Amino acid sequence: MSTVPATERVPVTGAWREGDPPGRRQWWTADSPLPLDAGGELPGVRLAFETWGRLAPDASNAVLVLHALTGDSHAAGPAGPGHPSPGWWDELVGPGRALDTDRWFVVAPNVLGGCQGSTGPAAPHPDGRGAWGGAFPFLTQRDQVAAEAGLADALGIARWALVVGGSMGGMRAVEWAVSYPERAGALLLLATTAAASAEQIAWAGIQLHAIRADPHWQGGTYHGTGRGPVVGLGLARRLAQVTYRSEPELTARFGRSPQDAEDPWRSGRYQVESYLDHHAAKLVSRFDAGSYVVLTEAMNAHDAGRGRGGLRAALARVGAPTLVAGVDSDRLYPLAQQRELAALIPGADRVRVVHSPYGHDGFLIETEQVGLLMRELLG
Repeated sequence: MSTVPATERVPVTGAWREGDPPGRRQWWTADSPLPLDAGGELPGVRLAFETWGRLAPDASNAVLVLHALTGDSHAAGPAGPGHPSPGWWDELVGPGRALDTDRWFVVAPNVLGGCQGSTGPAAPHPDGRGAWGGAFPFLTQRDQVAAEAGLADALGIARWALVVGGSMGGMRAVEWAVSYPERAGALLLLATTAAASAEQIAWAGIQLHAIRADPHWQGGTYHGTGRGPVVGLGLARRLAQVTYRSEPELTARFGRSPQDAEDPWRSGRYQVESYLDHHAAKLVSRFDAGSYVVLTEAMNAHDAGRGRGGLRAALARVGAPTLVAGVDSDRLYPLAQQRELAALIPGADRVRVVHSPYGHDGFLIETEQVGLLMRELLG
């Protein structure tokens, strides 16, 4: 028999909260409310970020690293107080690595709307009566990039030597290059797209429904109630994890094998189900359902050509040398989307293919291949 899913025995939210160990985080707070793409403004904007290396006197050596949906500012370094997981690109950031911190000043912010130190649904509302919760406004990638531009200004960085991101981070990298073309010296776009597709919106929409159908969602105002939508968030993660990997990899790893000491004919699990349960439990222990909703909606809204005369006109603004790369086994962000980016960005010559059995997650796992792309751009 299977055990009770760990997602039923976790805190209301896995968000970083005031009073938790700060770890390596630093913070930047905006001086004024942030005007929002959808109308209105967001007061009290704060971004958590981490840095590695030293900024050159002329600020010419800064690299911006943008994380994916459930990532955070901890791109490199061990797990420890304040950081439940090791750096998600630890093999790429550090002395002698592709992002050599003896040469480059690397900055990784936690995205606006996130839950690991930046302003998001789990963060305190400015009125002092608890978390933002369901009152948190709708964000777009353009809002998130505008906040990151404020951080860059505060750090004294007028132009990034490189802006790099994969998946959702790649969406923001595209927006950086279109919204602030003079501020991106080079661009690396990994496993991403110029605009969210109908299929991507569909998969994401099912995940949103899973969270909102949880009786403990409470309209998003569950923080401080003692019960949160952790079952719904766990279901969303299970679905997402299947899209992040490839069918051949799942077959090779798990096949039809049952989980140890469990019988799928008697309420037990197959190994692949145990794998999904594991990833669900990990996420709900370190993430917030409200942030998952806000960031997923922002990804669905992603369209670099919106209000700019379409994708061709928008991407023609990009003046930076650009490498576009996709994963050959990626079924969530297929290579056709990277080919479109490469065809429409003037400084991109062709799509570079990352060979991997791991599907979309290949941009995180195949660090040797990704590192070669970084070195090609940075010289």
